[in-house]
Amino acid sequence: MKRINITKGTLIRTILLVLALVNQVLSVFGVSPIPIDDDTVTNLISTIWTVIASLIAWWKNNSFTDKAIKADEMLKE
Repeated sequence: MKRINITKGTLIRTILLVLALVNQVLSVFGVSPIPIDDDTVTNLISTIWTVIASLIAWWKNNSFTDKAIKADEMLKE
């Protein structure tokens, strides 16, 4: 019997997809699986957006000084 190798990422994405589908079906039938109000959703989306933007800005190499900019140019060569 052949063993199936499923990666952790594939498993996590599949579980998240199933949860999203269950949530959508419940929403269609008027059941609120996550009872939160609009203000909470707005704050949550805003916070997630800020965290993602902050992480991207922090991760990238942001050179501000002349020495740093020249070093970046030298590194590219």
